[in-house]
Amino acid sequence: MENANQVNIIILKLYTYMLPLTLSVCLSVCLPVSLSVCLSEVSGLDDESNSVRTYQICTPDSAASYWLRTRWIPRRAATTLYVEIRFTMMECSGLNQRPCKETFNVYRYESESDEATPTHPSWMENPYTKVSTLAADHLLRRGGERRSNVKLLRLEPLGGAGLYLAFQSQGACMALLAVRVFYRKCPPLHRAFAVFPETVPHSLVEQAQGVCVENAVTPPGEQSRLPSMLCGEDGQWVGQPSSSCACRPGYEAGETDVRCRACPSGQFKAESGPGGCGLCPANSNTRVPGSAYCPCNLDYHRADSDPPHAACSRPPSAPRSIVSQINESSVVLEWSEPLDRGGRGDLNYRGLASSYSPCDDSVLYRPAQSGLTQRRVAVWGLRPHTRYTFTVQSLNGVSALSKSEPASDGVNVTTSRDVPPPVSGLRRTAASESSLSLEWSAPVLQNQHQILDYQLRYSPKEAGQWQYVSSRSSSVVLTGLQRALRYQVQVRARSQAGYGSFGAASAFSTLPDGVGHSQLVLTGVLVSMGILLLIAVVIVAVYCYRRRVKDSEMSDKSGHYQMGQTMKVYIDPFTYEDPNEAVREFAKEIEASFVKIEEVIGAGEFGEVCRGRLRVPGRRENYVAIKTLKGGYTEKQRRDFLSEASIMGQFQHPNIIHLEGVITTSCPVMILTEFMENGALDSFLRMNDGQFTPIQLVGMLRGIAAGMKYLSEMSFVHRDLAARNILVNSNLVCKVSDFGLSRFLTENSSDPTYTSSLGGKIPIRWTAPEAIAYRKFTSASDAWSYGIVMWEVMSYGERPYWDMSNQDVINAIEQDYRLPPPPDCPSSLHSLMLDCWQKERANRPRFCHTPGLEPLLDQRPPPPLSACASVSDWLRAIKMERYEQSFLQAGFSSLDIVSHDLLRAGVTLAGHQKKMLSSIQTLRIHKAPPPLLY
Repeated sequence: MENANQVNIIILKLYTYMLPLTLSVCLSVCLPVSLSVCLSEVSGLDDESNSVRTYQICTPDSAASYWLRTRWIPRRAATTLYVEIRFTMMECSGLNQRPCKETFNVYRYESESDEATPTHPSWMENPYTKVSTLAADHLLRRGGERRSNVKLLRLEPLGGAGLYLAFQSQGACMALLAVRVFYRKCPPLHRAFAVFPETVPHSLVEQAQGVCVENAVTPPGEQSRLPSMLCGEDGQWVGQPSSSCACRPGYEAGETDVRCRACPSGQFKAESGPGGCGLCPANSNTRVPGSAYCPCNLDYHRADSDPPHAACSRPPSAPRSIVSQINESSVVLEWSEPLDRGGRGDLNYRGLASSYSPCDDSVLYRPAQSGLTQRRVAVWGLRPHTRYTFTVQSLNGVSALSKSEPASDGVNVTTSRDVPPPVSGLRRTAASESSLSLEWSAPVLQNQHQILDYQLRYSPKEAGQWQYVSSRSSSVVLTGLQRALRYQVQVRARSQAGYGSFGAASAFSTLPDGVGHSQLVLTGVLVSMGILLLIAVVIVAVYCYRRRVKDSEMSDKSGHYQMGQTMKVYIDPFTYEDPNEAVREFAKEIEASFVKIEEVIGAGEFGEVCRGRLRVPGRRENYVAIKTLKGGYTEKQRRDFLSEASIMGQFQHPNIIHLEGVITTSCPVMILTEFMENGALDSFLRMNDGQFTPIQLVGMLRGIAAGMKYLSEMSFVHRDLAARNILVNSNLVCKVSDFGLSRFLTENSSDPTYTSSLGGKIPIRWTAPEAIAYRKFTSASDAWSYGIVMWEVMSYGERPYWDMSNQDVINAIEQDYRLPPPPDCPSSLHSLMLDCWQKERANRPRFCHTPGLEPLLDQRPPPPLSACASVSDWLRAIKMERYEQSFLQAGFSSLDIVSHDLLRAGVTLAGHQKKMLSSIQTLRIHKAPPPLLY
């Protein structure tokens, strides 16, 4: 029977079927002899003593050659054939004849067709090709065991369409029992979602190319290549297939890796690969087997950017509760989130404005009209005394796919009459080929407001986009215009009430080529003379200034200017045209070799913060804190980094962090300040919770107030006063630091303020309400922050407003909520905090008028522990009444239970735990207390 990996071409086995060999081809190559001495077909016995038909010859006494040839054997697809020969051989010693042999030869002859005849090819080694000489492993003896021999020959390489095999005997006594000719092949194979065909190896290993099974593909991104596998010369597949075939979208692997089955209804598979089918996402379904995605249900959609496994969603509902805050010619709209976001997280809004009169195209939106993610928009440039309808639409990623209009809500607003009237009297004063000089009449205001500036817009008369310029005076020069072109121009004025409406449009033309040449020449001469005169005036002024500087003693080389006889005024380094000049003027340059960095103690906004030693010749060595600027910085980052040194260098006070100097001539750039051993005040207090007396805490607050008084006297607003920005040295002296948000106070008004740009970072929990709402920073807003710092100090670094969100803090303050007194805080000290948190900033105490803090302390001793009748009394006695409700909820009814697990009662601070355990131990030493009950 044929093996799976072998193909029999010819089988010579007399006992199975007729032998495909012809006796007539048995010829003698030496002498013509009778057929009786040729290989004869006779009956015999095999190894199992079964009767078989064999070819036999026995000529031990003859040296003649006797041949037996097969029929023509087609090669088919094989280049290597195997020949299995079964035979028996008599032992020559038993025959006692010469020239007896115990071997025979096997030959082959390749041809393209069945062309052999009794005489062709000639019966000799050439044209026949000798394959091998076979010797018997088992010889037959008279009366001995009957055993046959089996030999396997390999024929390669073969090139013709087929071949003949020939067997030659010279003096042998043998019998040819069977001949089998075959080749080996690898059978068809299904594996790794690929099909490999039947493959005949032509070498040691043969690479077979396969194809993906039905409903399997090569995943996207893979190199396009067919699956392959190696077929060994023994007809066996070698190793694992090289295949990237995987079930295509909508199909998953079956029980094995030989087929892909379709996803059932209600399930899908979005990508090709080994994954299985999954249930359809929310609001979608499919009834078609083999789906790669699930269509959305009615009124639900999936955006183009959504993955197939994303749930279908719908447009949001309308925004709620639109609130308007009108300010003359501008309005601020705020609203609440829709009740239904549509199941998406990309909610945004769009604002629309309409009026009952033709709407002016100068209406603008901040931050934008559409794509708003915050529930707030400012609309400005409105016409005075006009009724507007403002509509706010809710949108998300699938709103564009919906057939209905976005859900919206609206509000009606009427603007004020107090904005400036339209500007009139617009006229041209000069013109050139590329510029126009214009002026106009200033409008007359009927209220207390003043004109702040003007906005002018212009565009080509025929068509074009409006371009805008601003001017503080009632004239402007438009440059960069096109030659000989007519422009339309409009102007409007702005006061504290907002922008007025644009005046009537006027048209002006630029000059063509060559016109006004003489005027230009005259103008050039006059300008040149003016420049020369200006240069002369500047030279004289510089000379006089240098004489005055040289004659006067510069008592303050740090860049302070004297106001009166004693007070210094802070100078903003950002007012310098070259900020590096401010660094050189206010900060001292230090040689890098004088500084030795010892360890990194933290990280700042611009780089690492280190501790090091500064040793300047002639001065004793001392510790310094070193701020470094990390590599790869931009020029703006370097300027912002050094600006803090320009600020600190102007201050000299025992409660303000002292600047030692800067290093700017080598890398990295460094700022050196005095080293504060105990670090930031908030973390220092948390690590030493309950370790200080009220007098010590008030001493810290007094030092902070002294530093802030010094800053306020220099017209300086800190803007970020918090315990984290107060540094503490080894003597518990507190010093104000971190001037990154600080700005200069203007002195040209009775209420000096600093207005930050919109979007600036503001520490909400420490910032006064007016600074949050209007970005108005004053010394009064610093006083509010000082009240928060007082609360932080008395609560040992606890977070203000605890875990409330910033928005919750803003809402609570607007509703007049104020922080309660910390534990052990005297009522009079909390009253001072409440004064600092007055809503009206004019009612808050000034730093220069801050009263002494020690008289405010309540020094009454707490009740003795022996007088405690319950856990509540005990908590009040040790000033820990903040945990009274937590202990009650935890079920702590006795001190024995309390000592077991303080964490369960919410006591997480190590100082508070230590204080409670120490008190319990003291009670146990003096007496065995009865169970304390609430």
